[in-house]
Amino acid sequence: MGPLFEEVLAHYGPDASLVFKQFPLSFHKSAALAAEASMAAHSQGKFWEYMELMFQNQQALGRADLEKYAAQAGLDMDKFKSALDSGTFKERVQEDMKLGSKVGVQGTPTIFVNGRKYEGSREESKKMIEIIDREILGKK
Repeated sequence: MGPLFEEVLAHYGPDASLVFKQFPLSFHKSAALAAEASMAAHSQGKFWEYMELMFQNQQALGRADLEKYAAQAGLDMDKFKSALDSGTFKERVQEDMKLGSKVGVQGTPTIFVNGRKYEGSREESKKMIEIIDREILGKK
């Protein structure tokens, strides 16, 4: 998940939520399958653990690599492989991409806070907390 989101979520506790949408870039040949793999991990309750393994190994996202990370994350391998073989999450990934295109996503990662594109530093949680606080105050 990364320190930025961990700090922001810790600051707000149960009042905040983090939503992750898929937007595999076409020039990354393994990105679409990796997106499907992360959804397969999500279906088994291991999304963030799986994503962390993929982010640590961004240059190795072929099918065999994705299966290796699934095993490391403790996923049911039969279910995982079946989901990739059948394209179970392909449509869901495409829906996320359509939404991303609609709201102006052009690259990854793109961060939104309360529906507004976040242009701040990805390393500075204080700035994001200030923006979220302004959003909260604006709703009162």
